[in-house]
Amino acid sequence: MAKAIANSAPLLLICGDDDFTVKQKARAYFDQWSAELGGMDHEIVDASAGNAGEALNRLGRLREALNTLPFFGGAKVIWFRDCTFLGEDRTSASAAVTEELTRLGDELKAFRWDGVRLLISSSKPDKRRSFYKTVEKLGSVESFNALSADDKDWAGKAEAEALRLFQLGHKDIADNALAELVTRVGPNLRALTNEVEKLSLYVGDRPEVALADVQTMTTPQKLAKAFALGEALGERDLAKLLRVLDQELWEIRTGVDKKKSEIGLLYGLISKIRALLMLRELRDQGLLKPVRDYNSFKSQLDRLPTTSLPDDKRYNPLAGHPFVLFQAARQAENYSVPELIHAMGALLDANVKLVSSGLDEAMVLQQALVEIVGLRPKAAAR
Repeated sequence: MAKAIANSAPLLLICGDDDFTVKQKARAYFDQWSAELGGMDHEIVDASAGNAGEALNRLGRLREALNTLPFFGGAKVIWFRDCTFLGEDRTSASAAVTEELTRLGDELKAFRWDGVRLLISSSKPDKRRSFYKTVEKLGSVESFNALSADDKDWAGKAEAEALRLFQLGHKDIADNALAELVTRVGPNLRALTNEVEKLSLYVGDRPEVALADVQTMTTPQKLAKAFALGEALGERDLAKLLRVLDQELWEIRTGVDKKKSEIGLLYGLISKIRALLMLRELRDQGLLKPVRDYNSFKSQLDRLPTTSLPDDKRYNPLAGHPFVLFQAARQAENYSVPELIHAMGALLDANVKLVSSGLDEAMVLQQALVEIVGLRPKAAAR
């Protein structure tokens, strides 16, 4: 774990819906402050509460800790850990809890901070409440939001965090391996940290993590599974493509995922081919250059002249998620432009068959994919 950023405020709130990062940062601060101040009287007060009564009890214990001087003199660090009643839930909204927090805020305003540091870690707080405003005014607040697939920058943040973690372990990771790792894990920092630790142990004394290591050791998470069919199509890997299709069809027919349908799978494949075709054209026109890392690719996307792109969002690459497009840009090299145009025709023909004929859906999709990918090794297709 990296050393906490220096913070001279005696009162610090670390909060947010990224509970993993909040806990990491709070632990780092507590350890750092305890080492700086020395002594043996530092306290950790459990601040999780399931109801108003428990919340009042936790606040009472915090008061005791604040008003109890170190036995041998000196300084003291108090960590009010994992507070669950600063937000908008029922316990937080309780009149008794709200009043007690307001009273505590007034006490903190008059508190003599000589030799005392208070660290509070909590889930996402309600910034409208007086206690939050008091802490913000008296001390410092650090907020950490969880990564989300809706955030167009999540992949860049995940890459940066993975690189930081590998560097802490004195390891490097190949660019294609980093892209594969982020694709498989998705916007989940806890899972990413676990996978980095697992990979670091797996490679042993080797200084660099390779693509094969990630493919062997990293289990695809929910987001990666959602894009698995399109990714296999982009990779031009027929065996993997048919295997993933079989799994998707099984989930549809057994009702595991009621949101999926055969026609929905087809539309996803059409969207993938459309993206591959557009990105291939951008490459051939020199508007996009081949790069191996996500951030460089995103920088190129940001510089694309909007006048050269379609107004229809379905055909505009900037309308898609940059990381999905980054993957597609690399995969577009597996097909020629004529092959991609033919693929669109094959999928549109499959669409007609699914809608207007009584043919078996699995057979229709399988035939279309075999026609698109072919039986040749994917590296041979250009």
